[in-house]
Amino acid sequence: MTTETTAAVASDPSVGAAPNTTLAWHQINWRHAERNVRRLQTRIAQATQQGKWGKVKALQHLLTHSLSGKALAVRRVTENTGKRTAGVDGQTWNTPEQKATAIQTLRQRGYHPQPSRRVYIPKSNGKQRPLGILTMRDRAMQALYLLALDPVAETMADPNSYGFRKARSTADAIEACFIALCQHDRAQWILEGDIRSCFDHAS
Repeated sequence: MTTETTAAVASDPSVGAAPNTTLAWHQINWRHAERNVRRLQTRIAQATQQGKWGKVKALQHLLTHSLSGKALAVRRVTENTGKRTAGVDGQTWNTPEQKATAIQTLRQRGYHPQPSRRVYIPKSNGKQRPLGILTMRDRAMQALYLLALDPVAETMADPNSYGFRKARSTADAIEACFIALCQHDRAQWILEGDIRSCFDHAS
């Protein structure tokens, strides 16, 4: 481990790895957890801007192994609209005890995602859209690593990209188009395209 990496890890002792004992769900200080994760994400974004990739990796490791990050990941998947939909293992995390125990399962070592459960959603044209339902643990692992990857993606992303971006909406895209089209050297043509069933057949 480099000196830079060691310094990055040592500077945030309050965000340390989750303990082996199960923490009571109602005892979690959510404001403190959110502040810890937000501080780490800010530092990841700053390190990305500076091109210090060793530091980025160290901070990401710290975040994904922290109690704060794991707790927020579990909270995200147990409070969204799909919280009662189980994957192939048939499990959901409904009780505070299940949620607290779930935090301890979010470990990278030995982790292997399970197959998704295939369901079909009716479409307005009479066809069906295939949908893959992940297990709760797989969803939580994705949410945890999204916390670490998002600062890098947002820092390096195209400034004119608005699809599926945090804190960006259709209104922001419309405003950007309006500003661009008001310029004296504006584009003369606008091309709109749509790939039919793109995500249904993408591999």
